[in-house]
Amino acid sequence: MSFSVYRVVFLSILITLLIACSKVVEKPNVLLLYMDDLRPELNCYGQSHIHSPNIDALASRGILFTNAYCNVAVCGASRASMLTGLRPTQQRFRDYKTFVQDDAPDALTLPQLFKQNGYTTISNGKIYHHLDDRMRDWDEVWRPYAFETNPKGLKPTDWWESLWRDYQLYENAEVYKATNRGPAYEKANVPDSAYIDGLMTRKVMRDLEQLKNDDRPFFLTAGFISPHLPFNAPERHWENYQLQSIKEPANSHASDSEPAALQFPSYELRQYTGIPPIGERVDDETALSLIHGYYATVSYVDALVGKIITKLKDLELDRNTIVILVSDHGYNLQEHGQWGKWTYHQTSAQVPLIISCPAIKRSGRTGALVELVDLYPTLVELCDLRGGHGTIDGESIVPLMEQLSRAGKEHVLINNRNAYTIKTSRYSYTELLDSRNNKVITRALYDHAVDGREEMNIAEQAAYAGIVDSLHTILHNEYQANIAPVKNGEFK
Repeated sequence: MSFSVYRVVFLSILITLLIACSKVVEKPNVLLLYMDDLRPELNCYGQSHIHSPNIDALASRGILFTNAYCNVAVCGASRASMLTGLRPTQQRFRDYKTFVQDDAPDALTLPQLFKQNGYTTISNGKIYHHLDDRMRDWDEVWRPYAFETNPKGLKPTDWWESLWRDYQLYENAEVYKATNRGPAYEKANVPDSAYIDGLMTRKVMRDLEQLKNDDRPFFLTAGFISPHLPFNAPERHWENYQLQSIKEPANSHASDSEPAALQFPSYELRQYTGIPPIGERVDDETALSLIHGYYATVSYVDALVGKIITKLKDLELDRNTIVILVSDHGYNLQEHGQWGKWTYHQTSAQVPLIISCPAIKRSGRTGALVELVDLYPTLVELCDLRGGHGTIDGESIVPLMEQLSRAGKEHVLINNRNAYTIKTSRYSYTELLDSRNNKVITRALYDHAVDGREEMNIAEQAAYAGIVDSLHTILHNEYQANIAPVKNGEFK
């Protein structure tokens, strides 16, 4: 055999090996389905009254976490916390107005780390709470309408903020334009693509088609508004539920044992027409319609998730794409007489979390206790992201995915205003602290083993004094940096 033939054979073998090696080290893609106000009231979580077939199907192929919690139950702060891997403190991530670039300007965020590792990063819809927060973290930032020419000459973020409630019925849109208020729910005979979430879904599907032929892996997001207020959804999704079958929660009033200082007046809901002012209870008819509307938006967002997942499969991208479905926090639907989030109750703090990863050759569910700051290091491990991601507060949950029987964390921290909650697998313990000196103003303890609805605060019962002391010590020792008072007792 001549030298030239040997050379051809050698080069052929070398090329084959290089191709094989490139496939071995091929980075996985990531598709983040980021929900707003979605509580784990889904069929796959055992709630058979909810119509969520597409999320259920995703759960059947992945790992479903039944004990996942946000670190702060309000949009802006929760998203900042999850995407930086940092828990809130009295100096950062305080409320919905949070900007990462202000509160943690030196943080290496998750999308920024993906970008540094050669990923195409695209923010679609609501990912950071604010459109113009840390825009440099992404190759592209997109929200429906935001970058279109607008008659008022507003900045993209201001223009989008003026439109996101997105009423499709003429009379509702006119009220919104005139008063900056509008109804808390809407049922319109329109296609799924009519509302903002439908437009965003179409954009994500177009992105997948383009990314299919990209040489780089992608970190692609779909940030849904639904099921956030107003509960606007096409009529067909309302029809999944009969109003007469919907009930108010059994614990629809605050219990006598709940400290008044920990009760929340549901500010967000009060911004809508037809809702009574603070201090007045929502009437039963309105309450049932609100719950109906919330369910309708859950089914609406489920249908949109189905469209995205179908496109992912049709393009055969599912073979190497990690899909994560998560919410920024939960939501109260009149439990404890409260509506919305930003409360210390489990209904505000518990979130759905589903991770479908091709490299994890199993599916199932785990009751391991996890928190949203854990997603950052989990993706670092799954995607083998390199580069200094600095000090973060989360821990990778990959071991929990690989062995579903493993125990999770002993406790997680949840912060809402100046109330701090230690959640264990059994107990939820909350202290409302004086921001000047960390003295305890009031406290609450719930035993989820016997009181899953949190109807009896047992913090002052002598039988639980040892539990209270133990959880108090954990809060003030292990999370001392998170509860440290602000200078002069003033928030940032």
